[in-house]
Amino acid sequence: MVVVAQISDLHFNGTAEHRERVEGVLNYLNSTATNGHPLAALLVTGDLADVGLPSEYAEAARTMVTDIPTLTLLGNHDDRAAYTAERDGVPSTGPVNSALRLDDLLILALDSSIPGRSDGYLSDESLEWARTQIAAAGDDVDVLLSWHHPPVPIGLPLMDERRLNEPDRAAALITDHPNVVGLVTGHAHTPAASIFAGRPMIVAPGVSSTLNLPFEGADVVNHTQGPGIAFHVIDDHRLTSHFRVLSSW
Repeated sequence: MVVVAQISDLHFNGTAEHRERVEGVLNYLNSTATNGHPLAALLVTGDLADVGLPSEYAEAARTMVTDIPTLTLLGNHDDRAAYTAERDGVPSTGPVNSALRLDDLLILALDSSIPGRSDGYLSDESLEWARTQIAAAGDDVDVLLSWHHPPVPIGLPLMDERRLNEPDRAAALITDHPNVVGLVTGHAHTPAASIFAGRPMIVAPGVSSTLNLPFEGADVVNHTQGPGIAFHVIDDHRLTSHFRVLSSW
């Protein structure tokens, strides 16, 4: 059994409010990781920054201190050059894709951001990179896919208008690889579960905020909700997801 924590949509913006929400989540995860059942990985599924400023990525680097192996992908609020300059010391404008190989699991973080836009797209380069990573791992290794934009509507009109474009291309990646146990995304600031290409598709809750569904009220943001976390349990080629929302942080 492998347990992967997922957080999403942190939106560092220099304010104490957002920073404290992230710190609360990290404190919860760090304490969970030391209680005898350590987390295998922490997956951060995009919108690390609010407007993609170098200062926001510097703030994220100072705040996100953990011994849990961490994999971060980019969302529509992120800036590739500013993020890679902070991470690597050298700015890059190409897709930021990364992988984490555990004993029995390969986690792939694909960049679905489109510079200057809020909707998403997976480039040929990113999809081919994913195929190469899966082939190198072998058919007996489970694969957890992740990117920022959900590829199917989830009943949240504001975000459904800004979902992944041309999802059939991503679906082909999944159907071609039976060892993909599921897909996890962010972007929508709401915990949700659906199906994509015949596999589970999980949307993580937001750390910075939660968005209202149409029947929850006229306000875009649901101000009653704390920062959220998803825990993904991968066991016997099966993905099971649990959610936590912090009441204090």
